[in-house]
Amino acid sequence: MNLAYLAPRAIRHFMPEKLADWMKRRNLIIKAGVETMDPFAAVNRYEAFFDTANISIQNKTLMVFGYGGNILTGCELLKRGAKQVVLCERQGFPFLKFNQEQLKNYPAYFFDQGDGPQPDPRYFQIVHDDIRTVAADHKIDPVDLILSSSVFEHLDDVDTITHALACLTKASGKQVHFIDLRDHFFKYPFEMLTFSDAVWKRFLNPTSNLNRYRLFHYEAIFRKNFKEVRIQVQESDQAAFLQVKERIRKEFLSGDDSIDSATLITVEATK
Repeated sequence: MNLAYLAPRAIRHFMPEKLADWMKRRNLIIKAGVETMDPFAAVNRYEAFFDTANISIQNKTLMVFGYGGNILTGCELLKRGAKQVVLCERQGFPFLKFNQEQLKNYPAYFFDQGDGPQPDPRYFQIVHDDIRTVAADHKIDPVDLILSSSVFEHLDDVDTITHALACLTKASGKQVHFIDLRDHFFKYPFEMLTFSDAVWKRFLNPTSNLNRYRLFHYEAIFRKNFKEVRIQVQESDQAAFLQVKERIRKEFLSGDDSIDSATLITVEATK
């Protein structure tokens, strides 16, 4: 029994989400995602992938699914050629407060109403709502490209949400998702795969939710919704995987260690 893993995991499971959000904002133990903490690094990673995949964002409408509350990700995408950016977050996510620094650094994308800068709606659309409702109610027009970083592993309904995102993608459009397959107690990247569904959900799953989907789960779901799907393993940790392989439950194993030891994947899906 790995108490060094179980004790912190149980604490995180029962921790109120408001406390977890407070700790994320202050970078105390629990870290927020790259879109929130370092939007420039997030956009640089997207751009590096675009270069290898021959994807252009010039004059296109983009959606950042799970933008983490930092509008600078959108600003940088606009600066690098996007026509408009739709920033999406979950229902109930706090709305942004804009400041003069943003207006100063990106004057083309904001206007000052006197009571503070506001994003120009010609460039930004900010949506805090369940993406399934957004798609069903046609709250936004379909976009050219949908992006996310370390969002999909937290979804509680991957199948339906992927379908909703497909509906919000133009007929000629694409999606690019960076998905972190690790247990987010990063010292033990595959430990979460050793527990039954009942034990995981009742005692160990963090309030941010880790759905524990593996590469082959995502591939099956995306292939149901897109004509072309390409999945790349960006990072893997075979040494850590082999240490716990005998304890990993069979539903998380494909039989191919090169697939099962993946820790970071990129999904490129085309309508």
